[in-house]
Amino acid sequence: MQSDVTHLTLQDQVLTWFEKNKRQLLFGTVALAVIGTVVGIYLWRQNQTQVEASEALSKAASSAMVAGAPGASTEALLKVAADYAGTDAAKRAVLLAAGNYFTDGNYPLAQAQFEKFLRDYRESAFVGQALLGVAACKDAQGKTDEAITAYKDIVDHHSTESVAPQARFALGRLYEKQNKPELARDLYLQVAQMDQNGALGAEAGMRMAELNAKYPSLVTAKPATVSPSGMPVPKPVAKP
Repeated sequence: MQSDVTHLTLQDQVLTWFEKNKRQLLFGTVALAVIGTVVGIYLWRQNQTQVEASEALSKAASSAMVAGAPGASTEALLKVAADYAGTDAAKRAVLLAAGNYFTDGNYPLAQAQFEKFLRDYRESAFVGQALLGVAACKDAQGKTDEAITAYKDIVDHHSTESVAPQARFALGRLYEKQNKPELARDLYLQVAQMDQNGALGAEAGMRMAELNAKYPSLVTAKPATVSPSGMPVPKPVAKP
């Protein structure tokens, strides 16, 4: 009996509290509903923007194909990048525009677009490609020291990415021009190890053979090797 009385008392207390606070509860429920609606609309718009951006990029590429061009025009790509900033299509558009400028020999503008990508989309999976693009632009402009620094940054900090062999090969080529054959040979060997069945690996192997023929002392000099991850393997230290 006492239990029933206690139960009723608690129930009455709950009802009383609800009556006193029903306006706040009502406002809270409405607020949550409004927030949910706003979030839903935002996510829908985000998804819709992604779709529209992809369609715009595809349209630019299709127009180029109809005109007989090898790819979308730089102007069309830059428009997609500007109109749909932040979308996946915009990221691709910036990289493609940079590639167009590079192909046309306009290396300063190509570098500017690659650097824009790095500023705006630093978390993208394509950062490695943009870094390689910046290095290649500096290389093409004859800024050898800056190019070496840029390639070396990729080798040192992005060694497991797909662009690492290309950066190593380019760095080896620049070291070869600077008459640093041992450094060049080591990098070519690493590329040959990392890309054993690829064209770049084959080219690196030929360059390495040419260096060995030109500098016989390299044959006896122990080369650096790389692990499967792409990192250089330290040379063993002789025990005393």
